[in-house]
Amino acid sequence: MKLILIFALPLLLFTFVYIGLTGVDKKDQQLQRNVAEFLTMYNTTYPKLYAISSEADWKASTDVTDEHTGQQVGANGVLAAFQGNEYVINKCKEFLKQKDKLDALSRKQLETILRTAALYPGTIPDVVAARVEAESKQGAVLNSFEFHYEKPGEQANLVTPNQIDDILAKSTDLSERKHAWEVSKQSGVALKSGLVQLQTLRNRVATEMGYKSFFDLQVSDYEMSVDEMMKLMKEMNADLKPLYQQLHCWTKNQLAEKYHQLVPKKIPAHWLGNRWSQAWPGIVEGVDMDELFKDKKPEWFIQQAEKFYTSLGMKPLPKTFWEKSDLYELPADAKRKKNTHASAWHIDLQNDVRSLMSVKPDYNWFETTHHELGHIYYYIAYSNPDVPVTLRQGANRAFHEAIGDLIAIAAHQPKYLKEISVMPETMKIDQTKWLLNEALDNAVVFIPWSAGVMTHWEHDFYEEKLPADKLNERWWNYVGEFQGVEAPEHRSEEFCDAATKTHINDDPAQYYDYAMAFIIKYQLHMYIAKNILHEDPHNCNYYGNKQVGDWLMSILKLGATKDWREVIKEKTGEPISSKAMLEYFSPIMDYLKEQNKGKSVGWE
Repeated sequence: MKLILIFALPLLLFTFVYIGLTGVDKKDQQLQRNVAEFLTMYNTTYPKLYAISSEADWKASTDVTDEHTGQQVGANGVLAAFQGNEYVINKCKEFLKQKDKLDALSRKQLETILRTAALYPGTIPDVVAARVEAESKQGAVLNSFEFHYEKPGEQANLVTPNQIDDILAKSTDLSERKHAWEVSKQSGVALKSGLVQLQTLRNRVATEMGYKSFFDLQVSDYEMSVDEMMKLMKEMNADLKPLYQQLHCWTKNQLAEKYHQLVPKKIPAHWLGNRWSQAWPGIVEGVDMDELFKDKKPEWFIQQAEKFYTSLGMKPLPKTFWEKSDLYELPADAKRKKNTHASAWHIDLQNDVRSLMSVKPDYNWFETTHHELGHIYYYIAYSNPDVPVTLRQGANRAFHEAIGDLIAIAAHQPKYLKEISVMPETMKIDQTKWLLNEALDNAVVFIPWSAGVMTHWEHDFYEEKLPADKLNERWWNYVGEFQGVEAPEHRSEEFCDAATKTHINDDPAQYYDYAMAFIIKYQLHMYIAKNILHEDPHNCNYYGNKQVGDWLMSILKLGATKDWREVIKEKTGEPISSKAMLEYFSPIMDYLKEQNKGKSVGWE
């Protein structure tokens, strides 16, 4: 009897363990089936509603009318209702309680769906509906706004943003520049009340899902806290500040001489060639890139940008891109009004890709067309069966801008410009001036604007619920602190100069994406130049190099299926940092210090 018990006991224990494990296995298998069924439902329904919403957004942006705005409100409302449906929220939360038992791809999809639901939580449908309607109306005001340029004793004329930019780019008359700059701020007055309303609505949807603010919600896309993101932005500014201060000193002395003025501590905003001082073009003598493009037709710019990508081994743009895009500038008296900000669109998360531009023959649009097609080819690359529709986006939000900007770097390389016969073979390049121009026009000066002014103002706007009577004061405090720039004269709270920037209205609490993109793009570029092309990073040529194309496609085709930090580390061998950008611009630091000897550096 004892012998029987001795042998029976292990058998009984094995049986209990086996039954227990089988039960666990069955529960896990049922969980996997439930998740798969839910994701199939979501991934089938979502792209259909997204396509309808995108088409409505497209119409509202390319032909601004009350009818199209109404259609946009309706379509966006339906999409928002689905994305924020209580069933969707509850199911994601239920499944994610057992996320350790889910495969990485399923878990990432559920987290993405839940984060998107937080933008439109069905638990507060009235607030969501009010937000959708308010954003559509704000977009209509922004896209249809008419700028009135009035000279003393003359009737006011309507001017386009491109015409304002032309004055800031070319005029040497400070009174004309000042007036053009002030005209560019007219839209802020019209947009202020709507923006204040959106502050409340956006924060309300975020807090409903447990976020501190709308800013907190948007930062969560990086799987970072607000404090971590702000720390990174501050570090970025600190890393680049010594170089920026030298650039600032050199620039204000150059401009003071040009306009026959005393050298100021801070640069007056209307002295610079950009409405927000986020880029300082046209200051470096001998680098007038517009001359190279003045005889080109607008169509050539987009065709050449496409050739760049196909030379890397990528497929030509689909026929529908050319049929459905809106690519060229409208005349000032056009009956149709459209958003003049360049953008790329992935209408159906499949093959319907489009671009909205206002191309005209200059260097800026040469870079912009290359940049925007970077987004388009990113869309095309990750629209593949290995990437679920919910993850058909950049590795993080910044990656999309990083890829577009990376190609913009490639587009202004002298070797490329000479190969496509834009720059004469005999044309000699002063590398110091060339790099200095890049730092001023498209790189270093952008960081205090993006990681500084925009990020910190939007942080305060949502995190601190910045009141309406403090919006302009806080804005200009940050412009002075980070950029060392000041308004031509005091700007009262009648104005809302922050709202003149498109992103504040229709791409809110995300501008740090651009700062992050700048760091990423230089990290990618330095890797390509040094490890694939084995060429000088300041004069290399991606054009026609299939190895570069293959390396890029290995990133693009992933979409958001992998952690962005892993992607950067895996593809460049190093974690994200400002190191590559600082290395790229290091050759001009000694030059600037020599030029600035005996001059006051800084503006504090």
